[in-house]
Amino acid sequence: MGRQHIKQLLTGLILLFLYAQSYAQKDSLFIRKIYDEALLRGKAYEDLRSLCKDIGPRLSGSSEAAMSIRWSEQKMRSYGFDKVYLEPIMVPHWERGNPETAWITLPNGSIEKLTLCALGGSISTNGAMEGELVLFNHLDDLKKASRRAVEGKIVFINQVMNAAEIQTFKAYGACYPIRGNGAIEGGRLGAKAVIIRSLGLPSDDFPHTGSMKYEDSIPRIPAAALSTRDSDYLASLLEGKISIKLTFEMDCRNFPDEPSFNVIGELKGSKYPNEIITIGGHLDSWDQGEGAHDDGAGVIHCLEALRILKTLGYKPEHTLRVVFFMNEENGNMGGKSYAKWVKEKNETHIAALESDRGGFTPRGFGCDGNDSVYRKFTALEPLFKPYDLHIWEKGGGGVDIGPLKSEFKDITLFGFIPDSQRYFDFHHADSDVFESVNKRELELGAASISAFLYLLDSKVF
Repeated sequence: MGRQHIKQLLTGLILLFLYAQSYAQKDSLFIRKIYDEALLRGKAYEDLRSLCKDIGPRLSGSSEAAMSIRWSEQKMRSYGFDKVYLEPIMVPHWERGNPETAWITLPNGSIEKLTLCALGGSISTNGAMEGELVLFNHLDDLKKASRRAVEGKIVFINQVMNAAEIQTFKAYGACYPIRGNGAIEGGRLGAKAVIIRSLGLPSDDFPHTGSMKYEDSIPRIPAAALSTRDSDYLASLLEGKISIKLTFEMDCRNFPDEPSFNVIGELKGSKYPNEIITIGGHLDSWDQGEGAHDDGAGVIHCLEALRILKTLGYKPEHTLRVVFFMNEENGNMGGKSYAKWVKEKNETHIAALESDRGGFTPRGFGCDGNDSVYRKFTALEPLFKPYDLHIWEKGGGGVDIGPLKSEFKDITLFGFIPDSQRYFDFHHADSDVFESVNKRELELGAASISAFLYLLDSKVF
């Protein structure tokens, strides 16, 4: 190679480097604008306050869920998105009914009140139900038990979330089966009912609800969650081998499926309008608390992310779509219906991101995509270093966007990862209220998702 060719090659490399540096600087400056908009002129905190306080908990099939749909549609229209519309779906309708009551009777005849709540989908007790308690410290112990040890009694599963797990979602996942399958395993052995320890890490007086399952071939029995503090107390009594009777009453009711909607807003793509990037969370919540972290924060994150891009005058290359999914908590009909619906419309879906881990300090993102996309994904990390996002891991998605993978095999799913340490203090409990969400943490989460969406649109796809 001659000297002239070497000179031309070096000049080309320098120009390419300067070009890349220029674009990196452009991205950095725009991301800074996104964070400034979120932190100085953001709408996220007030929008979450309104959703939680003006409407409240939003269980599928409830009047509050219907109100939240209209609230969301109006809010998206007020932010001037290019298109706002509703996708009709059908959702389950279960109601807790009258407040639950529970107490134990000790061998000396004295009674003590307990704090529990029905698990979502449970049948009622049909008036007050009384039975002798039998303790199991793990679901596996119940599975191994004899029918004679369980039949006609009320099963209490006191399986504790593992506080040694650094990632609290792993601790939750290990204990989820006591809630999901406890009534099945108890019913299989002839139990009258099943009571589980709430899936939460702190010791407090807030029972945590959540979905549970039945099997048609096994008798259905009432299922409830006891607060962690009462669980510790009750376990200490039962481990002393004394006989304790539990009396409790739950007025749960199941109704036919109800018509409902997913709420959708879009910024139309300028280059690839038929290629869709979806972001979203679930609008519904349990009827305990106000659904602030689960998942009011998630839908507000995504609403604010799109609002910021619109406010800053960003013209996306692909169509950016925010979806407020209905019925993630007890059926996922919003996610399942959306995936089938967009497939039937012959849309092209290239990526989706979900926020459903609360409104805590952002830590990073997960990516469920091919090697090429994953390399582009990890290359974004330096741009987020000034904002303390350090988790860039394989694996991503969520319950709502998961069904898209079945309909679009090449789609990449992303998950927003905030700090998880306090999430299970509030999850599905009366403590999940607006006041539990920190304003700055919520705003930082919205800014992170907005900046990430900008880069997905302009750099990754």
